[in-house]
Formats: sequence, structure tokens, C-alpha cells
Amino acid sequence: AAAAAAAAAQANANTPDGARATARSLAASTYGWGDDQFQCLNSLWNKESGWNYQASNGSSGATGIPQSLPGSKMAAFGADWATNATTQIKWGLDYIKRGYGSPCSAWGHSQSVNWY
Repeated sequence: AAAAAAAAAQANANTPDGARATARSLAASTYGWGDDQFQCLNSLWNKESGWNYQASNGSSGATGIPQSLPGSKMAAFGADWATNATTQIKWGLDYIKRGYGSPCSAWGHSQSVNWY
């Protein structure tokens, strides 16, 4: 029963709405980012992938919700990076923190140069 519940939770997290909920929760609990930062994150990842964990950019090769290039970088947060939206989100939030400090800074950069 526990395995079935975990599988169901993962399936939900792999939907765009489930991924958004997961990201909102992790952004708050891990980084202290509130709804203002989540709105920027939502705009950023809507633009990048539409919150689709299977998203792939044919020209650059970037993959996943955060559009990691290469996608295999996300393996630092789990071997299941290609199939698990939560793993992608954890990597993406860490990438934003390290590279930009916050989702709104990353969104601002994306708006000015069309990438982050």
C-alpha cells in the first residue's frame, strides 16, 4: 500500500499542476521564497517548459521543467531525473539559487536575454 501511495504521489507530481505545487512547497521550505518569488518561477518555467517534465528543446538539447543543459546535470539530485518532476524541480531551484539568487532575478535575466 505504501508503494502504491508513493507511485500515485509521483504520478501527481509529474503533472503540470502537481509540479507547480511541489515547486511552491520546496521553494518555501528549502529557500524561504514566498508567493512573490513563486510567481516569477511560474512565469519562468511556463516559458521554458510549460511545467512538462518531458519537455525537450530540439535546438539546444535542454530538457525537463527547468530546461537543464545537458539534462544529465540533474542526476546530481537523483538518478530518476528523466522521469521525476520533483528531482528536476529540486535541481532547478538549486540552479536558480546558485546562479541568480532568486526566481525573480532569474526571470528578469530571462526577460532581458531570453535564456537563464
